[in-house]
Amino acid sequence: MFVEYYGLKESLIVNDMLNSIVAEIKINTHKHMKVLVFSAKDFEIPYLEAANKGKHELTFIKDGLSSQTAMKVVGYNSISIFSADEACFNTIEKLRDFGVKYIALRSVGYDNVNIRTATRLDIRVANVPEYSPNAIAEHAVGLLLAVNRKFIESNRRVKQFNFDINDLVGFDLNSKTVGIIGTGKIGAVMTKIMHGFGCHILGYDIKQNVELVTNYNLRYTTLKELCALADIISIHVPLNRETHQLINEDLISEMKQGVIIINTARGAVINTKDVVESIKNGKIGALGMDVYENEKGIFFSDHSINIPDDNLLLALNARPNVLITGHHAFLTMEALTSIAETTIYNFDCWEVGKETENELTKIDNITQTL
Repeated sequence: MFVEYYGLKESLIVNDMLNSIVAEIKINTHKHMKVLVFSAKDFEIPYLEAANKGKHELTFIKDGLSSQTAMKVVGYNSISIFSADEACFNTIEKLRDFGVKYIALRSVGYDNVNIRTATRLDIRVANVPEYSPNAIAEHAVGLLLAVNRKFIESNRRVKQFNFDINDLVGFDLNSKTVGIIGTGKIGAVMTKIMHGFGCHILGYDIKQNVELVTNYNLRYTTLKELCALADIISIHVPLNRETHQLINEDLISEMKQGVIIINTARGAVINTKDVVESIKNGKIGALGMDVYENEKGIFFSDHSINIPDDNLLLALNARPNVLITGHHAFLTMEALTSIAETTIYNFDCWEVGKETENELTKIDNITQTL
């Protein structure tokens, strides 16, 4: 009887000890969710700090993530990266070796992350699947209005007190045909805005949005027919195997003479070389772009003193009918708030051992990346 009682008592003591250890681990985990935020921009830091509310230990650095900067993560179990950061096979392996368990992207796109390698190495990755589709769509409309009505050239003249309005002729958007390539959340907002202008709207997507057909008179069609009929083409697709250099010489040849193309999606969705040639020969009448195929290492930094040695970018920048913005379509207060809140939410989930619904390291997502 004594032996049995002693065994039970000893077991209870051990259980109490184990419970204390588990509780201590949870407390320590909470205290030590250390996050290194790569590519931290001055404009986003206040939003991230406000969303964090002191919960996680955030350290902000301006350096982008690459295989060369991966060593900076020593002492951190989590990182946050931006769309221009590089989380390739080699970088992911280094992150694992340095103790990183979690990666939170501050972006929708994740073509810069090797999801397959992260999954294999048990590193959790999550993105911000949506923040403000209005921000991107409204920016696309701004680009369209600016290139069509030649706002930039007009303003350049006026600043020199030149009020000549020759060569500033545009066209009414009303009754024009707009092709929306990609009718997801951003493409849907773009559709609604262009419907408000009185445009005829064509859509192309692997999944049809019934609401857009019913309420906004969008008509789904093939990509070739869309290109053949559209006066304006606006691109809103993710970058993957199917969309990489989707807009190329062959597809451009199907387009109307003088078509306007707007790209606020990903730079590599268009073949820049083919687009430059089509602008030169007049096939493309104007181009508005917030993203560039070779933007890595160029965008998000000041190169006004040392101009990039990039012939395609120089050619685009020299054209009066091309308007380039530096990947800031997302840059609204509402979008920054949403990005910050979702990023911190992903860390909140991981901290307590939960799976966030924004995780990309799942089998059904592996095939979606490049």
